[in-house]
Amino acid sequence: MSQQVGQVGTLFLHEYGDDVRVVVTQDGQRMLNAVLELKETDAGPRPARLRVKQGSSEEPRSPDQFVELARRAKRIRISQQTSPAVRERLRTLLDAYQLSAKVVRTCRYCAGEGRYSPITSETAIEADGEHICPDCARAELDRELAYRGEITGDARERLYDLLLDVQDLERVSNLLKGDLDPDLTKYDEISATVDEVDPVRVDSLDLHPGIQQHLESRFETLLPVQSLAVEHGVTEGQDQLVVSATATGKTLVGEMAGLDRVLNGEGKMLFLVPLVALANQKHESFQERYGDMVNVSLRVGASRINDEGGRFDPGADVIVGTYEGIDHALRTGKDLGDIGTVVIDEVHTLGEGERGHRLDGLISRLKYYCGERGTTEASRSERTGDAREHGGDDHGSDGDTQWIYLSATVGNPGQLAEKLRAQLIEFEERPIPIERHVTFADGREKVRTENKLVRRAFDTKSSKGYRGQTIIFTNSRRRCHEISRKLEYDSAPYHAGLDHKRRKRVEGQFADQDLAAVVTTAALAAGVDFPASQVIFDSLAMGIEWLTVQEFSQMLGRAGRPDYHDKGRVYLLVEPDCSYHNSMEMTEDEVAFKLLKGDMEPVITRYDEAAAVEETLANITVAGDGAKRLNDRMIGEVPTKHAVGKLLEYEFIDGLQPTPLGRAVTSHFLSPDDAFLLLDGVRKGLDPYDIVATMELRDDER
Repeated sequence: MSQQVGQVGTLFLHEYGDDVRVVVTQDGQRMLNAVLELKETDAGPRPARLRVKQGSSEEPRSPDQFVELARRAKRIRISQQTSPAVRERLRTLLDAYQLSAKVVRTCRYCAGEGRYSPITSETAIEADGEHICPDCARAELDRELAYRGEITGDARERLYDLLLDVQDLERVSNLLKGDLDPDLTKYDEISATVDEVDPVRVDSLDLHPGIQQHLESRFETLLPVQSLAVEHGVTEGQDQLVVSATATGKTLVGEMAGLDRVLNGEGKMLFLVPLVALANQKHESFQERYGDMVNVSLRVGASRINDEGGRFDPGADVIVGTYEGIDHALRTGKDLGDIGTVVIDEVHTLGEGERGHRLDGLISRLKYYCGERGTTEASRSERTGDAREHGGDDHGSDGDTQWIYLSATVGNPGQLAEKLRAQLIEFEERPIPIERHVTFADGREKVRTENKLVRRAFDTKSSKGYRGQTIIFTNSRRRCHEISRKLEYDSAPYHAGLDHKRRKRVEGQFADQDLAAVVTTAALAAGVDFPASQVIFDSLAMGIEWLTVQEFSQMLGRAGRPDYHDKGRVYLLVEPDCSYHNSMEMTEDEVAFKLLKGDMEPVITRYDEAAAVEETLANITVAGDGAKRLNDRMIGEVPTKHAVGKLLEYEFIDGLQPTPLGRAVTSHFLSPDDAFLLLDGVRKGLDPYDIVATMELRDDER
């Protein structure tokens, strides 16, 4: 029926002390907000006075206006919160004018403020023992957020969504106190996925008897990613980029290919990782598994200070090293012998700030070492000419060396494989599901929450008989010790500041399930290889930098192992409005949802002037006038001409040869700024400690 002339939408009545709140709405807009006083007569209750609210004042109106409004109303509603006695008085009043009303469930907060806000079982939100509308619930939550510290963007929307989902303001508010209600903390679940790959039988591999027998004693068939790599020629010398999640067996791809070549006399294997802790782990593992077949040596970054230190054997069959350790050997002219296989783990490091360009340079210098060292200028020219004749550069001029690159996290695998001139082996299986949880807590509450989570995990056994154990990632060594001291169950800090012996002890204790948790730095994430069921992010920063999506994905992938656990769990403990350094533009709550929602960034190596100068100097030191070719085949675009100009200006090179100063700068991995700061301090006769302190202060200011 069409609306009558003069008809209004809804007349809403709500008990208001001894009086009645009167609200008139039309098309969702409030047209009148008034208070009606009732009086008792012989005929029953009747309107006594109508007070219309005008801002903060009230204007008296004739009580007959209420009757007129009631007659013109399309519908009359009485709030459910109005007491039965007052409801009956209102019905009696309306009956006297042949009008009827319906009792509806409304938001008391709105009604008290003169707003008509009906609610249903789907929209009502419990608050202080009653039900209110979503708008009022959000306003109450905003007040709580303002009290506890501002929260921004996606985090606020997440809480609003939870409010509508669970319809309980207190439960959502408790999240801000580190509450662990699993229905609320659970953000999502990354399902287990199993790609259909026909497994390759180990006895069909036809490798050197040494490694063949070793593998047959351990496995009947290869895992899917290993099978894919073999099917595409990894044991026949094919260069590959292998991208697959943590704990899917990537490492063995490099091991079986490299050891087969070692045992067949086709050159030694280099296995390169970004961190000393991870190099130590790999070295121990290789010694234990393959020490009866091959000699294994270790080359890490510290070697550039102590040189070999009695540990590094350049004649070993297998050299496990850090990027920096092997690069130092190249920059200082060490002979690494004939290299048959190079395995570069965590190759996504190419996309990271300072380490990215150094890995890019290392790969180019290693390819030069493997394919060009010792050749004559004529043969180099001939090779370069051949490359040009075929429409390309000399990217492939690395002899017969096989290159295998490993990563769990690459946003542009096809593009990266093409730049590395390697075949892409991509396998997206996740062996077990991972639950991701988010809760909010400040620095003090975080430790209490971590304690609960560690206890709960360790008190639970998987169907495979293993207790749940936890890795807690935080952003500083000091915080590692602070958290570990406060956990009730046995735990240990684990970071690069501990000596090798102590780290090995922690690894052994964790493997034996003598520790409920390890607390480690985000900076050491790639070096942590503990069979944990649970990962807790105490912080979403690495030092004073927020984690990238790659780093975050790598770290959460540590939760859950198929041979140990039924499910992995990840908890982000987020402090609203928190940052760890004044250079951080985002806050932790913003970062949390960026990481959870984020797509993997492409691995791109970028060069500023300092990076270009550093890598060009290293390439000149290693290759002399061949440095331009090394620059040209790097992943990132290096402004070679500009970098050479700067090197001449800085007197780091003379022609295309390094000066003594240039050799010192490149052998110690110094940026130009670092080099000049050191030189200035030495020339002024400053104490070495003062020079170091000045450099540290400058880095902090940056």
